[in-house]
Amino acid sequence: MNTPDKALNDTRNLSEQPHERIRRDLLNGELFPGEKLQIEAISDRYGIGIAPVREALSRLSSEGLVERKSQRGFFVAEISMTSLEELVQTRIWLETLALREAIKNATEDWEEQLVLAYHRLARTNRRMPAEAGREIWEEWEQRLKEFHMLLLDRCGSSWFLGFCSTIMDQAVRYRKPSMNVHPSLLRREGAAAEHQALLNAVIDRDADGACLLLADHYNTTLEGLRAVIEPGQQ
Repeated sequence: MNTPDKALNDTRNLSEQPHERIRRDLLNGELFPGEKLQIEAISDRYGIGIAPVREALSRLSSEGLVERKSQRGFFVAEISMTSLEELVQTRIWLETLALREAIKNATEDWEEQLVLAYHRLARTNRRMPAEAGREIWEEWEQRLKEFHMLLLDRCGSSWFLGFCSTIMDQAVRYRKPSMNVHPSLLRREGAAAEHQALLNAVIDRDADGACLLLADHYNTTLEGLRAVIEPGQQ
């Protein structure tokens, strides 16, 4: 017998599905920057109603993944070198501040979780590109985000963590299209060693060193992406 709470949860789950499915395809580059999102076509593509699609696109617009243009409808948010530079700089500002606070609040349990998250990421990293299918790339992205979010986990602010999570998702949108040109950029050479050095600095409670390594890590990735973003987009 369904209880009122179960019925409410079922309704919420159904309303979340369109949002999560469209969001995943946006992050994975299945829907291209600048592409117009026809509500009827999206409805047919995912086999969901027009009303849930409209609600999902509105939510994604508030997250910066979709643009809503007056009298023209919804479009996949554009990417550009200028916006990527802004994104990376904002990410560095936010995450270095959060990382400093997390290190102040460090515990042995947090350290153990970080070591485990790093080893999961490294293990997935070793499986690439031998298993270069979509599932392994998605697993790698998941492990990468888990590691980076866990670095900030003890910062003491759920608001801060929410902002950082949103920005991390935005960064994925630049890596996936670039992978179509240079597949090696999704898993950049040297990134694994940078993650190891970052982990070591955090374990040593070296906040200055960890923040410097994190900033260098993101700036190095930025420079690699600069080579594949079309000059006309800058």
